[in-house]
Amino acid sequence: MSLTLPLYANPPAPKIISRTKPSFLCRSSSNNMEQQQSRGSKLKEFPYLLESHKDTMVGLISAVENRLGSHLLPSSVPPDVEYYQNDSGSSQGTLYVRCGTHSSPIDCILASWLHLEQPTGAFDITNIAGYLKSSTDVPHFQFELVQCSPTYFILFLDLIPRKDIVLHPDYLKTYYEDTQIEALRQRLDQLSEVKPYFSSSLYFRCVVSPTGIMVSIKCEDGGTERVEEIIREHVGPISNEIMGIWMDMCIGKGVEVGETERAVLEKRDTLIKSKAIEMDLSSSMPKQFGQEVADRVLRVIKSAFKT
Repeated sequence: MSLTLPLYANPPAPKIISRTKPSFLCRSSSNNMEQQQSRGSKLKEFPYLLESHKDTMVGLISAVENRLGSHLLPSSVPPDVEYYQNDSGSSQGTLYVRCGTHSSPIDCILASWLHLEQPTGAFDITNIAGYLKSSTDVPHFQFELVQCSPTYFILFLDLIPRKDIVLHPDYLKTYYEDTQIEALRQRLDQLSEVKPYFSSSLYFRCVVSPTGIMVSIKCEDGGTERVEEIIREHVGPISNEIMGIWMDMCIGKGVEVGETERAVLEKRDTLIKSKAIEMDLSSSMPKQFGQEVADRVLRVIKSAFKT
């Protein structure tokens, strides 16, 4: 399940992105750490993934919990949304949401995995996204890795800009040039199996940053072994570096903004989240899981997104 805008010409699966309406999602809790870990255990199982793919996702989620845990409330997603499936059990998904504390610059963290059996084969989609409050202009974080087949993957990794970079060149310098993220993108681009991937959505292409990584990874010759190697030695380390840069900005290096600018950031963030639900989730979720399950999951996502 994706937490971002549509990536695919023919989306193989529903996608998810991300203040509070129903209070069940982001309420304070006295749950201890053991209970919190239990709630997230299903998310971290990743039963259908290659080992390196699983290790990458577990590493990213663990990094967020270890580094940002004190800035986050426990997850209180209902059990029937933490894990859900269609009537036949052929399609399964999880959703994990942790909202930021009152004083935190973090709005919410969402993570998911999705296994979809389709006539053309199975898709496995993993995603982790971090959204910031309008008190800071730090970009949002987005990671999505899709296994279309054992030898064909699609990767989207980006710090989603929250300002128009043409109008705010200082934003480009602070969050993309000074952080040298472009060098990380270029490292991955050097691999012969990695090719640019172009979303069919022109709207989506407008949302990503100039350093955004949108690539396909195809290993017909090297097979699964080569895919494992690329994910383990390149995708995983680069994703962890970019997430580390983002977390540094979240809790120490972000720029606080005034009330007028906050309103502009809030409007932009809300439009992007609402558009993602409109363009993808509202239509694809019912097709994959049925209307009842889709309504449950979408209700939690909309609550997290405050849309």
